[in-house]
Amino acid sequence: MAYELGPQDLEPLLLGGAFFGSGGGGTIESARHLVSHFRKGDYYPVETVTVVTVEEASGDHALGDAVMVAYLGAPEAIDSATYPSGPVMAVQSVQKRLAEQGRKLAYIAPPESGALGFTVACLVAAKLGLAVIDADGAGRAVPSLPMLTYAASEIDPRPAFLVSQGGLNVELDVTPRHGNLVGGSAHQRDVSAIVEQMMRPIVGDPEFGQFGGLAIWKMTPAEIGDALPIRGTLTRALMLGRALGEGQIRNAPQMISWLSAHCGIAARAISEPGELASADVETSGGFDVGKIGIKTAQRIYTVIYQNESLVAWDSQRPQPIVLAPDSVAYFVEGDGQAIFTNGDLVMADGSLNPVVGHRKVTLIAWEAEPPLRVAGGLILESFLQLLESLGYLGPYVPLGKLQSIAFRGELS
Repeated sequence: MAYELGPQDLEPLLLGGAFFGSGGGGTIESARHLVSHFRKGDYYPVETVTVVTVEEASGDHALGDAVMVAYLGAPEAIDSATYPSGPVMAVQSVQKRLAEQGRKLAYIAPPESGALGFTVACLVAAKLGLAVIDADGAGRAVPSLPMLTYAASEIDPRPAFLVSQGGLNVELDVTPRHGNLVGGSAHQRDVSAIVEQMMRPIVGDPEFGQFGGLAIWKMTPAEIGDALPIRGTLTRALMLGRALGEGQIRNAPQMISWLSAHCGIAARAISEPGELASADVETSGGFDVGKIGIKTAQRIYTVIYQNESLVAWDSQRPQPIVLAPDSVAYFVEGDGQAIFTNGDLVMADGSLNPVVGHRKVTLIAWEAEPPLRVAGGLILESFLQLLESLGYLGPYVPLGKLQSIAFRGELS
């Protein structure tokens, strides 16, 4: 059932989105900066956003087509944005193209679960008088386009517009083989990877400043259902953000219990509570790449990320304790904000965020949504290729099995 969001709802939405973003999905800081300017006035014609289900957007009473919109680039760079100008102009380019075909755009689809992904989708929709679909392409945040269900379901990625905050508009068009309209299925699986490879150098150009607004994967109502099998993700983020704001969740066990009761997620703590001890990060090609260390009395837990957290290690174990596409999030106990992304934990100079101080930090993990774990599928293979570049050369092992292996090792 459709419902409305107002300015007061975007803070809990972005906070819940940040938790589900697996350490990425844009920083809470950048999302809050955008939200702070969301009011009816010269830029926004309204200050409410309509959220609709996948069924409403794809059924007989659908009002038009949908498109995915996002910021693409380094979280630290995006922190400077006041209004989602690049994403808005990218979507306006899609609207113009649809109008030429006698069609209209009615819905915005978020790219992924994350503070920025949900915030940008809502703000662009408010600016342009569109509705947001209560779903996204991963149920977590991801480092690259081929890791999204839009790519796996072979939605045609044309047209794709990448627009800087200053209005430099680049259209990326990968022509299908054999000159036919859509191209073979194998080719369409490749196209998303090619578009990704083309976009990263563009956002690294000085004109873009490490980030830009992206509109890609225009979908007819008939295509929306297959493209968005992971549903209700915006609503669950909103619910979690509200629970955090009301003080219902004060520690990791309470978070794990809440996820089970309200989302059906079997999460678990994969670390003992410890203190932030180290950070190492560099920004290149639209990515923040680094690692964060959490220290306890006898162990050091290390999270390795490329915008999003991808693999975590325990210094006392010979194998990883979590592997992407499974998700891992930070929960910080004590007074103040409990949820942080990698970009929020590490400052611009590479130091750790002093707001966390000596508060206890626990890593909470859960298995990826089924569409991300299809053996031999585009999404899982894309994650494995990225893990290989980070030094992990083994297969994907689900969280539950990793934890079982670790438990048997401790008993032996």
